[in-house]
Amino acid sequence: MWTFARLHHEMYVPLTNDWNRDHPDQPIVLSLLGIQAMEQRLLSSFMSGVPSAELLEVERAMSARAFAGPLESVGFTDITSLVERDGLRERIHPAAFKPWTMQGRIFGIPHDLHPVMLGYRADIVEAAGIDVAQIETWDDFVRVLSPLLLDASGKRRTDRHLLNLWETHDTSFEILTLQAGGGLVDSGGVPMLDHPANARVLAQAIDWIRGSEGIAGDAPYFNASGNQLLIDGFVIASFVPDWMCNVWRKEMPQLSGKVKLMPLPAWDAGGRRTSVWGGSMLGIARTADHQDRLWEMAKHLYLSRDVATKLYKEGDIVSPVREYWTDPMYDQPDPFFRGQAPGRTYINLADQVPDRFNSPFAQLANVRMQAAASQLSAYAIKSGITAREQLLPKAQELLVEAQRDVMQHVRRNRFYSERESVSTSGDLR
Repeated sequence: MWTFARLHHEMYVPLTNDWNRDHPDQPIVLSLLGIQAMEQRLLSSFMSGVPSAELLEVERAMSARAFAGPLESVGFTDITSLVERDGLRERIHPAAFKPWTMQGRIFGIPHDLHPVMLGYRADIVEAAGIDVAQIETWDDFVRVLSPLLLDASGKRRTDRHLLNLWETHDTSFEILTLQAGGGLVDSGGVPMLDHPANARVLAQAIDWIRGSEGIAGDAPYFNASGNQLLIDGFVIASFVPDWMCNVWRKEMPQLSGKVKLMPLPAWDAGGRRTSVWGGSMLGIARTADHQDRLWEMAKHLYLSRDVATKLYKEGDIVSPVREYWTDPMYDQPDPFFRGQAPGRTYINLADQVPDRFNSPFAQLANVRMQAAASQLSAYAIKSGITAREQLLPKAQELLVEAQRDVMQHVRRNRFYSERESVSTSGDLR
């Protein structure tokens, strides 16, 4: 078995030891590989027929290129019938299966669900007498928190922003477009950059970044300087999937007792209050022998209560297996989050997690989405037009151009060019 995540590897060691004790004739050898090395070995195996590990734990971007051809060329075993036979559709949240599904066929057991909330500086917000319960929409977010942008004399502060968002934050745009009803690719894996919801998000984001209010600031994720900006209160709120809680806990212990979590503000009243960021699965190599035994081992790892417990207690990750959601561990107050119970707050949003789909073109679509954001930002600076409604036509224009560019690559792959798309223009995007 190969895995790319050190935390996962540490959790699996005792479980594989248990398995090997009970199955001495076919022990599991567990290996930790770097993402790049694992991706290269995985794709080399799938494309050449050279054996790989039999069990493969992969993340979403790593597995995307495995779905570039027809179903019969996918290097993972089709486990759809096994999932249905063993009742996994009922046990695991349905949204968790979507990234590992191609043309209705499932190729991996989901490791996670990863709802997203806002992690915010509750110490600063509460000291100002602000109640975040008043926030339902993104417009509310700006209105309710805007007093934090002013100093004691009423002047605009230059050292504080409300939202950690910048034109270079590619993942943030996917989070927001998925929440708004758009995204990078449709259910068939075909890019959908020109979706109206994506243009809406792009226009609003550049308004937040370049507009007269200027509520967005750049505190880069996974970056020492970005961490220091969070500690300094440079931005009030950042996007935080469940696993990011563990990153904050380990990399910014100075934030302990200063932060809380709240649902994402909706794009419209009554709308979706979360999104999704990240994801992994466990698949079986199609060329592997002893498929039945590998399936049992995969279930032993991914459906184990022990793993669900360790996932949360050691990694802050909520299991996608719904029967474990009643576990009282998710209700335990966490001092880091000022006594909140993060697990329960994420679980309460689980049914709102949007579907997102995998595609060999998702990474390219993401690059073009970010490029469109940068182009719109440059347009706003040059033209002086920064209001979201005025930016919307230009955002749509840039995304149509981006879609046209990406589709040139899609049409070179006959397996995708032959698929129907849910294009808003009525043809293959």
